[in-house]
Amino acid sequence: MKKILIAIIALATISCGTQKTAQDNSTKPVKETVNTPELKKAPEPEKSLAQKVNGHLLGKATKADLMSNPYNSWFNSRYDAYQVDSSIAQEIGTYMKDVDVRLYMGTWCGDSKRETPMFYKLMEEAGVSESKITLITVDRSKSKPVDLVEGYNVVRVPTIIFYRDGQELGRYVERPRESLEKDILKIVSGQEYKHSYQN
Repeated sequence: MKKILIAIIALATISCGTQKTAQDNSTKPVKETVNTPELKKAPEPEKSLAQKVNGHLLGKATKADLMSNPYNSWFNSRYDAYQVDSSIAQEIGTYMKDVDVRLYMGTWCGDSKRETPMFYKLMEEAGVSESKITLITVDRSKSKPVDLVEGYNVVRVPTIIFYRDGQELGRYVERPRESLEKDILKIVSGQEYKHSYQN
């Protein structure tokens, strides 16, 4: 009889502990310990820091800025119309793995409106991520924004500067000598190249 009484007391103690634990857990969020692999997030597109000044962009911008109103009136149609030389684009892509680009342009400039959409389409065809391209929109004097222009010797726009390991490989200025594709291929492959304003 003693053994039965001890068993009943033990059972009652255990079930109270279980009830208490269940009550405590009901007020706290339940943590599941399931091992799931951590998902890698795709890099977020760079955010625009450009401001509109007198209807034109000024500062660090993005391709998305150019594809939206009012700039899309010239950007989208020229981007769509441009026929990229695919074989040269693929070759450019092989050299662009460790190359970064600074593209200086003006939304007020006819040459920038012509070359910038074509450049973006070429880079897309070459498989170059937009994250490798820093787009800087400048004022008519090419002196603002000061912190993004100073020291880069931007005299005409567009000026597209190519870098490998922080060293300038060359720059494409305003218009091609041969074609956009051929000029850029020369720059990124290390061939001798002079932009349109070099002798």
